[in-house]
Amino acid sequence: MPIRTITATRYVTPLREGGSLPAVVEADDAGLYVLKFRGAGQGRKALIAELVAGELARAAGLPVPEIVFVNLDPALAQTEPDPEIQDLIKASAGLNLALDYLPGSVTFDPLAEKIEPLLASCIVWLDAFVTNVDRTPRNANMLMWHRKLWLIDHGAALYFHHNWPDYLDRATSHFALIKDHVLLAQASQLEEANRRMTAALTPPVIEGIVALIPDEFLDDDPMFSGPDAKPQHRDAYRQYLLKRIESPHLFVEEALRARSAHL
Repeated sequence: MPIRTITATRYVTPLREGGSLPAVVEADDAGLYVLKFRGAGQGRKALIAELVAGELARAAGLPVPEIVFVNLDPALAQTEPDPEIQDLIKASAGLNLALDYLPGSVTFDPLAEKIEPLLASCIVWLDAFVTNVDRTPRNANMLMWHRKLWLIDHGAALYFHHNWPDYLDRATSHFALIKDHVLLAQASQLEEANRRMTAALTPPVIEGIVALIPDEFLDDDPMFSGPDAKPQHRDAYRQYLLKRIESPHLFVEEALRARSAHL
């Protein structure tokens, strides 16, 4: 599961509907990507969540645009007239994260689109597992492209890393916010999804995905100190996810309970 590294060559346009002001950029491979800035308000933790949750989804067979690392030269800010964008580019110099741009895609409409129950159940399972609070009817963070559903924007997942004390105790949490999931009503095969997703996300798979987190995204955190701070920081994600994947899966029980309450 290697992640390609590319270099941004041109800032194309901001995507102002995103809270962290992502942007479409062109890269040295002539491709277009949706760039998530390390200097945005949500910081590097959002990039870690995007990377880890997105690659967990991909490993489980769910549709996610390709994720790439992007080197960003602050000199790109010189051609931008907007001072806010100039500051964001300069604050994000170095390694960032991006998703493949899906031209012509449209926002998923839960009233118009019906998703196959097992796929919906696997997506609900994933979001409960990674505690993704941002897949609601108000903001589904899913696109339709070539009549296929694609998952995007996982930066709000793994919110445990905003408050490290007792994080392993919280690894087995129920995740009550799953009740607000946009696909919960269609997720009628959660037990089968639990079997499939657990079989796909084995400890070696999880460990391989956590190993992808670059040192550049592991900012200085008082929870981790000393010469081994970054390995310790990365290992904390590994410990959390490995504990969360262990049975019993209380987050699945919570999803089942929430779905029953909605029916």
